[in-house]
Amino acid sequence: MNYYLIAGEPSGDLHGANLMRGLRAADPEARFRFWGGDRMAAEGGAGNLAKHYRETSFFGIVQVLRNLRTIRRQMRECRDDVARFAPDALILIDYPGFNMQMAEWAHAQGIRVFYYIAPKVWAWREYRVKAMRRCIDRLFVIFPFERGYFRSKGIEPVFEGNPLVDAIAARCAALPPAEEFRRRHGLDDRPIVALLAGSRRGEIRDNLPLMAALSKRFPDRQFVVAGVSWLDRALYERYAAGSDIRYVCDETYETLRAAEAAVVTSGTATLETALLGIPEVVVYRTLWFQVKLQPYVLKVPWVSLVNLNLGREAVTEIIQSDLSVDRAERELRAIVAGGAKRGRMLADFDELRAVIGGPGASERFARRMVEELSNEKLKMKN
Repeated sequence: MNYYLIAGEPSGDLHGANLMRGLRAADPEARFRFWGGDRMAAEGGAGNLAKHYRETSFFGIVQVLRNLRTIRRQMRECRDDVARFAPDALILIDYPGFNMQMAEWAHAQGIRVFYYIAPKVWAWREYRVKAMRRCIDRLFVIFPFERGYFRSKGIEPVFEGNPLVDAIAARCAALPPAEEFRRRHGLDDRPIVALLAGSRRGEIRDNLPLMAALSKRFPDRQFVVAGVSWLDRALYERYAAGSDIRYVCDETYETLRAAEAAVVTSGTATLETALLGIPEVVVYRTLWFQVKLQPYVLKVPWVSLVNLNLGREAVTEIIQSDLSVDRAERELRAIVAGGAKRGRMLADFDELRAVIGGPGASERFARRMVEELSNEKLKMKN
């Protein structure tokens, strides 16, 4: 069968590649066409990559407005390419700003639509649920709490675990020993606190100064910020100025594996940190009025995926508009070695792994997709 996949950022590229591997195992005749990145190209063939996510990633309202003409052109290109390929299923991977529009178009064309890694409508933009009910043939979710949410909205989702479990296991198997990581980056013997300040300029600007101030309260530990290659190192150095924070690039898992604890902004990084078994404090700085409006705007009581999946506050979330570091210091001291909350948090992470599900999620999702399409073809024949 023919599968057209659309991923618009690095995480989607990773999960898309793993899903393609599973689809090929379940359907040896599988043919792919896709928007994605290098991982998907390695799995599905570089010649089948229609557009790289480097050309399609626009973050924030300002970037979107500046690139509206480009986005509209890319949407037309994508629709034309999907129509030429005539897939048995269009598989949309996260990236809701673009992919929800593609879902509506594909539904109107009679193309079967699978949405893999659902839009986070349970947190914001809940109005999208109506379009999801209308345009998506099957929704595949990766968080267990999403099952109850979408059922309450009239959508029966498929949950087969979280593909992040396999991605982490595969990456960790290839990681060097922590001693080598320390030696390569000139780190001393003090315990490491990993800093995951986000992957966008605005997140670094808002969160890294707090982390820099926090690091000065812990001279007995070394703080290491895990940078990303698509942001200049100078950006990190600007907002960490005056501290002795060390910088590493594109080595998030290596940094976490060597760390005693972590300070993390909200997002997938909170879940990755927990699955790796590293105690964490979640911090996020935003505008004062957004903090006040949070209970009215957000549809969920927490921002971290750890707490959302466990249904309670297992990791502390510090959402603030200023740079007050006192609470962050107290919470970090409570989870480093000997801290009062460390043991309980590690036990919570064990529970989280059981809730999230075991390895093999990508293969299970792929089998469900192939079964769904195969059953549909049988119905049409009969």
